[in-house]
Amino acid sequence: MNPLVDVRGLEYTYEDGSHALRGVDFQLDPGETVALLGPNGSGKTTFVLHLNGLLKGEGQVRVCGLEVTTGNLAVIRRKVGLVFQDSDNQLFMPTVLEDVAFGLLNLGISPEQAAVRAQSALENVGMALAAQRAPYHLSAGEKKRVALAGVLAMDPELLVFDEPTTFLDPPGQRALAALLTQLPQAKILVTHDANFALAVCSRAVFFQEGRVAGAGPVEEVISQFEWSFRSPAPSAVR
Repeated sequence: MNPLVDVRGLEYTYEDGSHALRGVDFQLDPGETVALLGPNGSGKTTFVLHLNGLLKGEGQVRVCGLEVTTGNLAVIRRKVGLVFQDSDNQLFMPTVLEDVAFGLLNLGISPEQAAVRAQSALENVGMALAAQRAPYHLSAGEKKRVALAGVLAMDPELLVFDEPTTFLDPPGQRALAALLTQLPQAKILVTHDANFALAVCSRAVFFQEGRVAGAGPVEEVISQFEWSFRSPAPSAVR
C-alpha cells in the first residue's frame, strides 16, 4: 500500500532565521488517523501547512501520489481539507449554507449543484437545520462543524485539523471526537489534547525542536514524553 502522505527530509526556515523543521520524515496510510503532539514551537503547524503548499521548504512532500509543487497545487488543495484552529477564519458568508457552498462555486460548480452538495455535507456533520442561520450566531462547536462541512463538501481524501478542540467545552470535544471517528478520510490532528488524541487517533507522532522525536501508539507516545492531558489556551502558530 502506497502512503497517502510521504514526507522525506523536510526542512523549513522562517524569514527571521529560526529553523522550524529540521529533516522531518513522515508517512500516513489511507484511512489512518494520526495525532501530531509536541510543545508550542516544535513545528507541528508549520509541518501540516506544507501538505497543501501553503508553505514550501526543502525536501520531498508527496500527497495522494502527487509531489507538492506549484503545478499540482490546484489538485492537491482539493484533496487536502484544512480545518483551522479558529473556525471564524473559515466562516464569512451571510448564511451557513452559503459558507459551505463557497468552495464549490469557486470550482465552477453550478449554484444548484453546489447547494445540494453543501446541504449533504451539513447533514453529515449534524448541522442541516442550521443551513439558513448566520454563522456568527453559532456556538463554537457548531462553527467547528460548519467549517468541517465546508471542507467535506469538496470531497477531500485527507483532513487536517489544527488544534480542533480549541474553544470547545468538554461536551463539544466529545461530540467532535465521535464525529471524526465516523468519517472515512485519513486525518492528521495537530493537538495538545492527549485525551482527544486517545479518543480519535490510532497513532501519534511527537515533534520536538523541529524534529520527529518519537512515534507509535498514542498511549505509548504520551507515556514516553510524559505529555499532559490538559488542553492549553490557544497559542501562536509554529
